[in-house]
Amino acid sequence: MQAAKAFCFLCNSKNKEKPISETRINDRIRVPEVRLVGPGGEQVGVVRVEDALRLAEEAGLDLVEVAPDARPPVAKLMDYGKYKYEAAQKARDARRNQANTQLKEIRFRLKIDDNDFRVKKGHVERFLNQGDKVKVMIMFRGREQSRPEAGIRLLQRLAEEVGEMATVESLPTQDGRNMTMVLAPTRKKADAMTEQRARRQAEREARRNKHEERAARIAQRKTVSESPLADDE
Repeated sequence: MQAAKAFCFLCNSKNKEKPISETRINDRIRVPEVRLVGPGGEQVGVVRVEDALRLAEEAGLDLVEVAPDARPPVAKLMDYGKYKYEAAQKARDARRNQANTQLKEIRFRLKIDDNDFRVKKGHVERFLNQGDKVKVMIMFRGREQSRPEAGIRLLQRLAEEVGEMATVESLPTQDGRNMTMVLAPTRKKADAMTEQRARRQAEREARRNKHEERAARIAQRKTVSESPLADDE
């Protein structure tokens, strides 16, 4: 069984695509023939590598090996510099859009007044709006440990009041002096980040427009004050 797993791992490793930096292009392709794909994705067929290189040179493109493990290898006519640039852009956008959901923690006390509860709930809502999970913890003191039902009621109240933006991922559980519950956001982290970037961009544009309008008004007043009619008066 272990030998079979190791064999499958090796097979999967061999089938992985090569990084861009290891891709063979033009004269680095050392095979007698390739299955050629045109710049628009059209299938040219199996041709000698010399003929493929000649076609690439005539079209002002590169011959790029895109499937080295095929028999024969598959090569495509393309602008390799543009291809690398677009691939790097896609990778950067993917990293930018990738959002790792974090687990935030908010602590409550069993005897919390309404004002403090609203403040704490505001923090929970802010984390949920950012797409993060929230671990809510109640810290029991002294004899409060004998009243777990009071802690459950408090956590249920919080879950109900933020119910439109969160679901209860982990029900209230008590561990010694602490009782915890985990809330998961109903919106994705990436969506929250996209909305946040859009809001910041809109705020920057609003500030720029306001600055331009103010500059235009100052310039207009200056023009009026410097006009000959203003001097005659």
